[in-house]
Amino acid sequence: MAGPGNDLDATRAWTKDQWRRALLAERRRVPASVRFAEAMQLTGLLTSGRVVGRGQTLCAYVPIGSEPGSVQMLDEVADHGVRILLPIVTGPGPLDWAWYDGREYLRPGPFGLYQPIGERLGETALRIADVVLVPALAVDRYGTRLGRGAGYYDRSLSLAAPDTPLVAVVRDPEVFDRLPAERHDVTMTGVLTPGRGLLRLY
Repeated sequence: MAGPGNDLDATRAWTKDQWRRALLAERRRVPASVRFAEAMQLTGLLTSGRVVGRGQTLCAYVPIGSEPGSVQMLDEVADHGVRILLPIVTGPGPLDWAWYDGREYLRPGPFGLYQPIGERLGETALRIADVVLVPALAVDRYGTRLGRGAGYYDRSLSLAAPDTPLVAVVRDPEVFDRLPAERHDVTMTGVLTPGRGLLRLY
């Protein structure tokens, strides 16, 4: 990647906003064919039973723009008997949640997101998730996640049940040795990448 990770002395002093700009610019350069292949790899991982199993509940999200994954990925995971919760932005507080019932029940929401139109289950519905997939621009080996800066997940993940795996989803080159962290950041316990699979963080 040009920028982050190449010159550690230079990036060590970067702010979160500097990291975000560089990472988003790099994602925009990824060809559509590569994004498609990565989405297929993630689909294979999520339907293999190694991340989440049949009958379990997966907290996920609808990938938008250059985010890894696809709606088709959600469909195939659901077809494997996994129940999927999706987030709903309702205001400045923690996220609300609803079941994913198929792409025909998604509607545009804030920030370009796609949200389910089914019954809202409330902020604490996150507690029933067996695994939580968290969108990210990057993550480091200590579990520090870099999001887009709105803070919704940091305000929401504390409501998950204790010991629930919190798994950041990024591209292979977006796992770094060290990212800037703040006190309110919620630490990830794992990272899922198309090529490296599920990695435990510590």
